[in-house]
Amino acid sequence: MQKYLLHLFMFLLLLPALPGNAQQDTLLIGVDARKNKGPLKPIWAWFGYDEPNYTYMKDGKKLLTEIAALSKVPVYVRVHSLLVTGDGTAALKWGSTNAYTEDASGNPVYSWTIIDKIFDTFIERGMKPIAQIGFMPEALSVKPSPYRHHWQPDNKYGDIFTGWAYPPKDYQKFATLVYEWVKHSVARYGKAEVESWYWELWNEPNIGYWKGTTEEYIKLYDYTADAVKRALPTARIGGPEVTGPNWDVSARFFKTFLDHVVSGKNYATGKTGAPLDVITFHAKGAPKVVNGMVQMNMAAQLRDIDKGFEIVASYPSLKKLPIIIGESDPEGCAACSEAFHPANAYRNGTMYSSYTAASFARKYDLAAARGVNLAGAVTWAFEFEDQPWFAGFRDLATNGVDKPVLNVFRMFGLMQGNRLEVSGATNYDYRQILDSSVRGAKRDINALAAGDEHSVSVMVWNYHDDNIIPAQSSPVKIKIKGLPATRVLLKHYRIDAAHSNAYEAWKKMGSPQHPDASQIAQLESAGQLQLLSSPAWLQPENGEIVVPNDLPGQGVSLLQLTW
Repeated sequence: MQKYLLHLFMFLLLLPALPGNAQQDTLLIGVDARKNKGPLKPIWAWFGYDEPNYTYMKDGKKLLTEIAALSKVPVYVRVHSLLVTGDGTAALKWGSTNAYTEDASGNPVYSWTIIDKIFDTFIERGMKPIAQIGFMPEALSVKPSPYRHHWQPDNKYGDIFTGWAYPPKDYQKFATLVYEWVKHSVARYGKAEVESWYWELWNEPNIGYWKGTTEEYIKLYDYTADAVKRALPTARIGGPEVTGPNWDVSARFFKTFLDHVVSGKNYATGKTGAPLDVITFHAKGAPKVVNGMVQMNMAAQLRDIDKGFEIVASYPSLKKLPIIIGESDPEGCAACSEAFHPANAYRNGTMYSSYTAASFARKYDLAAARGVNLAGAVTWAFEFEDQPWFAGFRDLATNGVDKPVLNVFRMFGLMQGNRLEVSGATNYDYRQILDSSVRGAKRDINALAAGDEHSVSVMVWNYHDDNIIPAQSSPVKIKIKGLPATRVLLKHYRIDAAHSNAYEAWKKMGSPQHPDASQIAQLESAGQLQLLSSPAWLQPENGEIVVPNDLPGQGVSLLQLTW
């Protein structure tokens, strides 16, 4: 009887796939619960954003609470502009804390009020700062004017890299600022807490964010790292946060920095080398519009990651240091809305979520292939206060309503234990995507699996670089073997047009820009991670079950088995 019910359950699951996919071959993906590939590090539990003052605003606090709740481990958060001069007014691509000013005699005046407000918001939720040391206070900048910019998504304002992007006129004063900040943090949060943070210098110093030379950045790093270590010898400090390691100019900057860390003369101490506890760089994809359709380019992002790993691996003394991909995204500008940048039209719907699932899985593969220690990959996406609904920013939520992409991270948060071996006639591996991205007739239908003594979780995605609407569904069977239990509970979570998708729910409402309270409640509910079907108890045969899955294009499923 139990065997009959199991077969009936599988048949019913498969029914929706039959009409639209009668001519398609069913793809079989295998997962072996007995074959683990080492711990599934929570490299996804890292987030960041440009605008630090959004942190303690209404929707900012709400989203941070949700991000913290989705993870079993502390989430790390990285924000810009923690030392920028200003009154703390939030704006796109801008933030300030007024941490450093000078009196009439040129003496330092420190104010930690706004930084504390930001970090308190993280700590209260069990999160950890990646404390970004930057940018340059107005009173220390060698070229302070103009200082404040007023950037807008149409990019008509022009250059945003103003006085805050320049080197200090006094390196020792900057070092003392850093020293006082670290000491203040220890006094406020305790030594053990601050030891668990990461400290880093600047952001993307190989492009406009740094208006000095490579050597001037290295000099500032030496003074900064020395100040951090003097204040707290056990603090973790790193850099250089270059972007695009696959570009020749970025690779040169990266290598010059690492050469100095290993064997250069330290500007601050006169000794050989510099402290380095974590290595950071950025990696971005490159979407474009082709014949009116958004076409992603995952290969560009993965090539950046692979080149960064290759560079780190070439330094024997540094190869095992933790690596944080400080920004790891489908493209470069979170605050560039869809209205002025049509290639960003992927951000509201399921293309962003499927891209995220597929790309994160390949980051594990790339790190393993290069033999490096990937600790985290920061998703540079948060929320933008007081902006239109679903405006096509690279964000995780809009006006307090979660987007589909956030549900991928909820899925990651449900996975635990060791990575499990995935096999079968999958259409792509990381090498193929590095070579040519996901183009042509084949879709990237693949899986990431994890398991421990009492569970197996399998994330399956159906991704393609071309955002074809409607995207074709694909029949998939997931065979899980090596199960030690005689009875398992299956929960099947799904992100697609009808599940875990507030964007589609909003469009069905008529795309209101001023939804009422009832509509907002409906959207908030639609934005949560949802089950495809009711949980069901299954009986493995010889430790094996097969779960059919009709997976829509750009859809993501999470199969969670517990016993």
